[in-house]
Amino acid sequence: MQFSANLGFLWTELALPDAIRAAKAAGFDAVECHWPYDVDSAQVKAALVETELTMLGLNTSRGDVSAGDNGLSALPNRIPQARAAIDQALAYGDAIGARNIHVMAGFSRGVEAHRTFVENLKYACALAAAKGIFILIEPLNRYDAPGYFLQTTEQATAIIAEVGAPNLKLMFDCYHVQLMEGDLTNKLAHLQDHIGHIQFASVPDRGAPDHGEINFDHVFHVIKGLGYSMPLGAEYKPQGATDMPLQWLEKARLI
Repeated sequence: MQFSANLGFLWTELALPDAIRAAKAAGFDAVECHWPYDVDSAQVKAALVETELTMLGLNTSRGDVSAGDNGLSALPNRIPQARAAIDQALAYGDAIGARNIHVMAGFSRGVEAHRTFVENLKYACALAAAKGIFILIEPLNRYDAPGYFLQTTEQATAIIAEVGAPNLKLMFDCYHVQLMEGDLTNKLAHLQDHIGHIQFASVPDRGAPDHGEINFDHVFHVIKGLGYSMPLGAEYKPQGATDMPLQWLEKARLI
């Protein structure tokens, strides 16, 4: 199987171009990140070309983090800022050849938040289609992100159906889905036509996938059996130096 290093959590002690190089040296097949906007896109692109790695995705800006923002696209009173964040992400993603943009919903609730999210996603999908980029939405669990608008795969797939854009997909994060819904392997099979990217981390500590309540050997075998062939996103928080616990990668690549 193939794996992508999420550089929002892995090799955070390095500048992003050097983190890309570290991921290549460690044996990852692709990379992804959270918010790369403080780094010149030309430097990131050069590191990707040098390593022959693909940037699978990045997130739209969270907004004003000091004021409690965690995304903007489901906030009815922040539509101009949400669309500016979408424009920023698409421009940066296009410059580095990213495959996906995760549009972050933010802390909101209710009918107006739903309508706003749908309209902002339609805006994002139309612009992304012209660049050959997919838009992703990701349910976040209520423990790590209490009050986040998008919390379940059922809610996400209903929104995907309402938007009706072929380039809008589900980011299926095993960590979040396990905490909110469980039943991972059945959900992966049921939702496979909607899934644009899969991420993982152990539960409950969001560490490497070699401990905790999820048997990732089994989950990875199921994913392979479903015919999913894109790199799986290692979005976990390492305990200590990133390079130390990578025995899991050597084993999982053989599945």
